[in-house]
Amino acid sequence: MVNAACFTLLLLALTLPAQAADLDLSASKVTVHVQKQGLFAAFAHNHVISAPLASGHLDAAKRTINITFRAQDMKVLDPDASDNERSTIESTMKSAQVLDPARFPEITFISTSVEIPAAEAAGTSSGTHYLVRGNLTLHGVTRPVDMSVTLSGTHYSGKVTLKQTDFGITPVKIAGGAIRVKDPIEIDFEIVPK
Repeated sequence: MVNAACFTLLLLALTLPAQAADLDLSASKVTVHVQKQGLFAAFAHNHVISAPLASGHLDAAKRTINITFRAQDMKVLDPDASDNERSTIESTMKSAQVLDPARFPEITFISTSVEIPAAEAAGTSSGTHYLVRGNLTLHGVTRPVDMSVTLSGTHYSGKVTLKQTDFGITPVKIAGGAIRVKDPIEIDFEIVPK
């Protein structure tokens, strides 16, 4: 259920301020969105999860970025759920069934390339956009991830969709599968350099 949040980390992959710098961990935001499905999905909640950065570094000259999240620090925000429901959902998210922070305490993203798309380079696109490629390690599995990142002022933002099963996580099912978490999760991010 949302371990994807982890993925979210990767988005930050953007990079590129004027020089090497650490990321502003308190100003940077990564949010994981997990949707539900199934016969009784109307009786369940979609999930919104905060994935605070544990550390991050970018080097504009080398066009690299690396970020780390601690699975244990992820928080279920679900605004329509009660405190008790949020606690139960978070407990499931941090169980061996999903993120398993006891075995896999960190989620990391390390960029392998940062490119300016052809339309951007030719000046036919508005704004500053990058294609960031890198390796996301989540739940002990490392997979390549590509994401589109936009620079606005000094903030990098974007969105990426990941599949939990690609990282060895089986989406949570309850009520015999009548309510289940969708495999794809969406991660929104805003990364701010110091």
